Amino acid sequence: MARNTVLLKIKSLMPSLSTKEQSIANFVLEDPRFASRMTINEMAAQLGVADSTVFKFTKKLGYRGFRDFRTDLLAEEFDPQISIHENVTPEDTPVVVAQKIFHSSAKSLHDTLSLLNEHDLDQAIDFMLGASHISLYGCGESGVIALDAYQKFLRSPIPCHFITDTHMQLMQAAQLTPDDCAIVISHTGATREMIEIARIAHEARARVILITSYPSQHISEYADVTFVSTSDETGYRPESLSCRFAQLAIIDTLYTALMFRVQGTAESLRKIREAINLTKVDD
Repeated sequence: MARNTVLLKIKSLMPSLSTKEQSIANFVLEDPRFASRMTINEMAAQLGVADSTVFKFTKKLGYRGFRDFRTDLLAEEFDPQISIHENVTPEDTPVVVAQKIFHSSAKSLHDTLSLLNEHDLDQAIDFMLGASHISLYGCGESGVIALDAYQKFLRSPIPCHFITDTHMQLMQAAQLTPDDCAIVISHTGATREMIEIARIAHEARARVILITSYPSQHISEYADVTFVSTSDETGYRPESLSCRFAQLAIIDTLYTALMFRVQGTAESLRKIREAINLTKVDD
């Protein structure tokens, strides 16, 4: 299992950080190379916060102070074993591209696994077990992940919903009740529609499970459980190759654990298999 690096620690702690601390976190994530060369005074001045705020931020990450934090950040940048940048270049041959992409995807899975904890998984599964309906939300590439989750959870005895159109997702979210569970998927954590859906679900007192690579305060404040998917992109980017596999793995984990605990699984699976068998051509 991958060890928690500086950038992974920051991502995992995002939901618990204050607004000012999140501004420091985003600054470091967007340009760790630049941040690693700053003094505490320079970083505080750059962000318009007090030196003590930067110091407290590093303490929350488990460091004795800013110097230890910067030392680890510098080491991470130059250690190829824990570097989390994609290194594909135009000069790479197809087989080299494949090697780098496969390595990136595998690393994303291991890094995401290192951020999962038993309490969050148990809580998320309990939310789904106690739900009258499981509703899935996502748009763009995250919508593809939500659609994959939908075809999995259809096998569950618990009714589930997914609509591709985001306006209709908003309408459906407005119908949620305290007996429902919403799974919101947003890679950036900054998509306006997903933030609004999470807010609407939260205000309806439905349980909200969030899957994101960037747990910003804008969306995380509405989530009951947040799962962070990591990828080789360290800066803020609207797309990601490797994080898709990590998000799919989180979905697979929730689905598999749920199916072993929910009542009526065997009958639900039997009905699904019978329906799918109608699509097969006999020999």
